[in-house]
Amino acid sequence: MITYADIQVAILGYVLGTIPFGLLLTRAAGLGDIRAIGSGNIGATNVLRTGNKPLAAATLLLDAIKGAAAVLLGIYLAGPDGAFAAGLAVVLGHLFPVWLGFKGGKGVATGFGVLFAAAWPAGLAAGAVWLAVARLSRRSSAGALSAFAAAPLFAWLAAGPPTGLLILLIAVLIFARHEQNIRRLLAGTEPRIGATK
Repeated sequence: MITYADIQVAILGYVLGTIPFGLLLTRAAGLGDIRAIGSGNIGATNVLRTGNKPLAAATLLLDAIKGAAAVLLGIYLAGPDGAFAAGLAVVLGHLFPVWLGFKGGKGVATGFGVLFAAAWPAGLAAGAVWLAVARLSRRSSAGALSAFAAAPLFAWLAAGPPTGLLILLIAVLIFARHEQNIRRLLAGTEPRIGATK
């Protein structure tokens, strides 16, 4: 049963998710609008295409923190159901931010933040998959998609079915937002990590 507290934390999670750290950091650094370069995405992978590795790392970290913060606030304010509502909402906020015409990022870092806060052992396992596949393939999207293919199972094993379902829903959203990446991976044309386009 959905409660008023669940609705409150979902709204809070969505608002947190809409903070476009990649866009804000690149503008503050004088690099212009990140949406005008590379893939046009506001996430860390596209920030890396500016050549500014510290800025890309900061974007990755801050996007993950907002995911984790939403889950922790959800638990604090509304218990386990609040974690589910806030965790899903923060990813939706990142993907579809109202301030940017509902054109946001792809949800990987924010989704990982949710995963770590909801079930940190699952986060470590999925992170290991991400790093291993990204290192072998030299393609960030391949690592992220592999990690989120495995993450629902890791989450279910680490924290039970509700958390597994939350991460499954997030994984579906992330795969949907990576449709073009998947097409390029299958065609062998997906840019390698650090490529400018």
